[in-house]
Amino acid sequence: MECNEDKNLKMCNCSYEPCSRKGICCECLAYHRRSKQLPACFFPADAERTYDRSYKHFAKLVMEGRA
Repeated sequence: MECNEDKNLKMCNCSYEPCSRKGICCECLAYHRRSKQLPACFFPADAERTYDRSYKHFAKLVMEGRA
């Protein structure tokens, strides 16, 4: 399977500029999974900018109806 990095970048809301995994979703997911986190694309923009990508933060946002 070929990575659609250019297409993925158009939808990527990750605000962490030095990230080497931007647009490479399979690498991003693997990285965050190892860290027990979710990637930026699971979060609304204001929550993503906190860099709190924890499952707990995501669950809180879901309970608030924000994710």
